[in-house]
Amino acid sequence: MEIRKVFGLNGPNIWANSPVLEAWVDLGHFEELPTDKLPGFSERLMNTLPSLIEHRCSVGERGGFLKRLQDGTWLGHVLEHVTLELQSLAHAPVGWGRARETPERGVYKVVVKCEDTRFAEHCLRAARELILAVVGARAFDLAAELERLRLLADQLCLGPSTRAIIQAAKARGIPHIRLSQGNLMQLGYGRQQRRIWTAETDRTSAVGEGIAQDKELTRRLLSAAGVPVPTGRAVTNADDAWLAAQELAEPVVVKPIDANHGRGVSIRVDQEAEVRAAFERATEEGSGVVVERFIRGSQHRVLVVGQRAIAAAGGEADEVVGDGESSIAQLVERANRDPRRGEVSAQLLSVLRLNAVALDLLRRQGVTPQSVPAAGERVLFQYHGDLTVDQTDQLHPDIAAACVLAAQTVGLDIAGIDLVCGDISRPLEEQGGAVIEVNASPGLVAHLKPLIGQPRPVGEAIVEQLFGSELLGRVPVIAISGTSGRERVAELLAGLLAQHGWLVARAGASGLYLGPRQLSPGPALDSEGVRRALMNPSADAVIVELDEQATLEQGLGFDRCQVAIVTGTARAEALARPGIDETVTVLKAIRAAVDVVLPGGVAILNRDDPEAAAMAEHCKGEVMWVGRADGSRGSESLPAGSVEPLLAAAAAAHALGVSAPTIDKFLNNFAG
Repeated sequence: MEIRKVFGLNGPNIWANSPVLEAWVDLGHFEELPTDKLPGFSERLMNTLPSLIEHRCSVGERGGFLKRLQDGTWLGHVLEHVTLELQSLAHAPVGWGRARETPERGVYKVVVKCEDTRFAEHCLRAARELILAVVGARAFDLAAELERLRLLADQLCLGPSTRAIIQAAKARGIPHIRLSQGNLMQLGYGRQQRRIWTAETDRTSAVGEGIAQDKELTRRLLSAAGVPVPTGRAVTNADDAWLAAQELAEPVVVKPIDANHGRGVSIRVDQEAEVRAAFERATEEGSGVVVERFIRGSQHRVLVVGQRAIAAAGGEADEVVGDGESSIAQLVERANRDPRRGEVSAQLLSVLRLNAVALDLLRRQGVTPQSVPAAGERVLFQYHGDLTVDQTDQLHPDIAAACVLAAQTVGLDIAGIDLVCGDISRPLEEQGGAVIEVNASPGLVAHLKPLIGQPRPVGEAIVEQLFGSELLGRVPVIAISGTSGRERVAELLAGLLAQHGWLVARAGASGLYLGPRQLSPGPALDSEGVRRALMNPSADAVIVELDEQATLEQGLGFDRCQVAIVTGTARAEALARPGIDETVTVLKAIRAAVDVVLPGGVAILNRDDPEAAAMAEHCKGEVMWVGRADGSRGSESLPAGSVEPLLAAAAAAHALGVSAPTIDKFLNNFAG
């Protein structure tokens, strides 16, 4: 079973209106061996990957895919389902795929829905190895393979916070473009765009972010604004740290001035040796050290977006519970086997580490990693553990207001406010609680999938902060497909829209343009050329010429369009890839833009071309027809071949709201 070619279709395509991976798979001699002719295959596959029982397949019910296996299906179909399941187990659920024969015997197009086509390809190749191992009755280490894939997903796919924002944007109909291999995303097109980087936005203040990184400066600013904070100060050396602790005359927290994730933070220390040692640990993690009063209670995180505190989460201290037989180190190792713990950002629980801070806390309890606690004995591992409990409904209005004030004081539009108190439903002042930290780019996982309580729509809140309740971040996108005349239609329409006062970004056969200026020469017909046009922050509208080959192998570079123009389909059969495509495949590629016309948009179709005219039924918006009314050759005052492009351009301009006088003036100037 050979995977000949793989295409990542990152936009709408001939298969679906969302990203898919398409692979050309040659089954070789397995074309003669469907699953019912492979002894024991179905049983071994289900034993290796038992969650496949949930796949309904065409049968339409749980266990449907198993029935297809038992009745006999081809390994291309099996590859589709195993790839989907590996994606679901290693990253996020996906449940749509296809396996279709090609004109070449034994060669199939296997198509699977995905979030990231690069990650999907890794899952596809892993699925092939799993299937071949099952065919050969060889062992396959599924757990190790899933761990490898999870690490890849963490590297390649969007993080959970970014994904939540993107999903909220998609639900609103706001498009997105991934601008980097990481989490830098553009929401919207052209001049309507906004940008996010995880939970930071293009309006997140760099000054505010810098302030938030300096814990001592943050503490002083919050105190001046009336936000309850721990008393304390920055210290210069171990002697000064002990002096500061004596000034406070109670247990203290010693922490780096600018580290994060709790690194180097020693909590509730009160002995001179402990304070000095804590200072050294903090020095290793940051550029300075702060000593402040220890606040009794549990840690809580409040998420502030704009003028609102929209979610709150809390958690208890991390402890290990003895069984009378295992050492603390063994208990920690056992706790880290919890599948909810891990290194990747999507996991809610972090890995417990026997680092210097944890070892010091154990020492202060009179134990070591080798100590064996009695059955039921609890050993404190760290004071502030993971945030696992949703507390949004318990958040006191005074605390919410203090958190909003803290974010505004620092200068952040989105912030995670860490506070410590005994009860989040009571004001901080009456219980001696305090805000201990303000975080830029806060993680959203604790609010998206708490272990206790309900998830909160934090992605939706961030999208509303960016776009308000109505804006969709769109400029008109005009897509031109067909086998002839695309470039001429694009040039004419760009001229018409310029007369209308719009600055137009255009990607096509002759290059990438902004207004009359060519930004780059050479063809810009692929999805990258389209993306570059959509990324231009000056564009009032975007015109793209579509190449059938690029659509087949990359998908469209946009999610929806306001206007789709199909110039014609003559000689479409000549564009089919030998042995793989039929003419109908090319026609689907030409039609792809029509499939994604917005409900309020328009498809402009060539009435004189039967194949183009038949595309009307696939348009979710209106349809406008262009063509010759009587078969005449048109005005002799127009250059040869200009009539159809002019008609298409004029129709598109009309659909976009360009006034009739502007269109008439343009046409008259052209004819004159």
